[in-house]
Amino acid sequence: MDLERERIKSGCQKILEGIDSMSLVNLDDQQVHSLVMMREIARGVVDDRDRKVTKNDVISALRNNIEKMVCASRDIIEVISRMSFDGLDDQRMHLVLRMKEIAYGIADKQARAAITRNDILAEQVGVGYDGIGYSPMTESARTSHGDVLIDEGEGMINENEMLEVEHVLGLENGINEVQESLLPSSFQQFLLWPPDDCITLEWVQDMMFTLEQASHKMLPSEFCHIIPSILVDKLTDSACSILREEPNCVEINCQEDSRVIVVGDIHGQFSDLLFLFKHLGTPSESLFYVFNGNYVDKGAWGMEVFLVLLAWKVLMPHRVYLLRGNHESRYCTARYGFKKELRIKYGGQGEDVYNKCLECFKELPLASVIGGCVYTTHGGLFRSIKAAPLRKPKRKKTQRVDLGSLTELSEVERSSVDCPYEGPNVLLSDILWSKPSNKDGLRDNTGRKLGLWWGPDCTETFLKQNKLKLIIRSHEGPDARVGQDGFGDMLCGYSLDHDGESGKLYTLFSAPDYPQFGKRRYNNEGAYAILESPDFESPSFHSFKSVGRPKVDPYIDYDADEMDFSKLDSSQMASTSGISASQRSYPVGVTPEFDFAALGIYNAPSWTVQLPDGSGGTQVVQLPRAPVVEGLPLPQNIQEPHKAAYEYLFELVASLKLMLMTRETDNRSNQSALRSRARKRRGGSGN
Repeated sequence: MDLERERIKSGCQKILEGIDSMSLVNLDDQQVHSLVMMREIARGVVDDRDRKVTKNDVISALRNNIEKMVCASRDIIEVISRMSFDGLDDQRMHLVLRMKEIAYGIADKQARAAITRNDILAEQVGVGYDGIGYSPMTESARTSHGDVLIDEGEGMINENEMLEVEHVLGLENGINEVQESLLPSSFQQFLLWPPDDCITLEWVQDMMFTLEQASHKMLPSEFCHIIPSILVDKLTDSACSILREEPNCVEINCQEDSRVIVVGDIHGQFSDLLFLFKHLGTPSESLFYVFNGNYVDKGAWGMEVFLVLLAWKVLMPHRVYLLRGNHESRYCTARYGFKKELRIKYGGQGEDVYNKCLECFKELPLASVIGGCVYTTHGGLFRSIKAAPLRKPKRKKTQRVDLGSLTELSEVERSSVDCPYEGPNVLLSDILWSKPSNKDGLRDNTGRKLGLWWGPDCTETFLKQNKLKLIIRSHEGPDARVGQDGFGDMLCGYSLDHDGESGKLYTLFSAPDYPQFGKRRYNNEGAYAILESPDFESPSFHSFKSVGRPKVDPYIDYDADEMDFSKLDSSQMASTSGISASQRSYPVGVTPEFDFAALGIYNAPSWTVQLPDGSGGTQVVQLPRAPVVEGLPLPQNIQEPHKAAYEYLFELVASLKLMLMTRETDNRSNQSALRSRARKRRGGSGN
């Protein structure tokens, strides 16, 4: 019997030594769990210890591990603080600083909010804290070598409180709930830009997987640790070098036995984009993707969507085509959430990352022609450059304009971050903002001030003149189709809008259960179009439901989202960034008659201010117009639009001063009245 016991102990010793010598870096959670459980069972046999431990033992072990990590992290901080960073490139610098940041978090005992089952198991077997080989544990912190999980000194309490080793290592009976509640802070993976500047299929796939996991497990404020700003710079620079070489209208020449997937608006719905790739396949030699724009805004993961699409563009530039939408602009992103998203995800670096994205937006092509017969774009048709007026008429009236050609489209200057309201480059606005109509003709959209309305006759003419058979555009979801009689409601993700002799016009929208942020959700389906050789002009449209997505605080003001464009003039359109409709109002006679954007101002000062309401909240108060304005009239030599801007600002300052003086007078009167009543209550003694 003793011989058999010794033989078993010898075998367990070999198992123990074998597991201790293993590298667990590339193992998944379940494999690490199984090996650690096996090791502890073997250790119990070798040391002749009881296999059962109590729940209190596990909690005590967790506390001991945290204290050891805190001590070890302080040592790491001290070492890093003495290091010289000379000779380190940007990525290595990022790694060292990230290491120091993790150590600071642990040293401040924030590890209690970041410890998970993986971290405990990793510490027990010597795996790096962040799961990729780096460990903040010193040798002194590993001296227990796992024994802390089985504490003989504590003793056993009673049979009902005892837990099997398998249960302890599985963190059951309450411990698992703690791990689940702490999960969002536990994601520690991050990406590095390839040293040779050449991304691979594996790198892009790893990026998609990492961002998918992070979207479920990580707070938005931690995004900068997953995708550092230097990686954004590298990726956008690589993509821009490709995009700027593409014409305004890209020709997509498909091979035989190939398919083209056309995708409409995505609006930051990252999980739905991933569904398309998983369901249809990722880009390949025989599978093309054409995206019709609106990658960001109104959803929580605009940055994830945009970065993944840029990565595919860099990897397969002739299989992935990214067109520009109207939301790829400074104006829309400042109002509909993307700018705020980047501020939250990148903190102090948010503005720089935002500007980098705007630079990339400007390089996106405007349209595509697939197989010589299918035209795709975001908004729609456009006017002729030759017929475009230099300035819009002051009187509001519907004007008929001439239809433009693909040749004229090729001459558009697309390097403007915002769409112009008038002038020779107004075609940029047309192609991103225009909408179809059931009424024949091509005319200005007097409601939104940007883009055109075009009728079935224009679709017919455009197809015939350019020898095309089909138009697939996007831009409109179910919210835009409310109240539009004669058009599809877009609840299935697509609509046949014009059907003529020369071909058809479809609207395609790929953001199901839209919008993620807003007062009303439409419970709509998204859709995509499949074009297959040799008959590309006969597409098949497929609807799909939304994939489950985590809850995230909105990046958009609901009131701003529902702003009525018909009540704004062009100067207000250019200067309402981030301000709700209720806030953007002007007293009669002081509405600015100039374009703030012409001065580089995209958030013009408002005639409303937020003041305390007396009950702990705030209220929006409109400024009264001052009867006297200092500094006016201005000298005659001041040129427009500066003269109008000065006049507007002087009037605003005068009104602010009037409001402050009025409130100060009111406050003094109120205080005097209170003192008077107090004296009366004291019998007029004044003491």
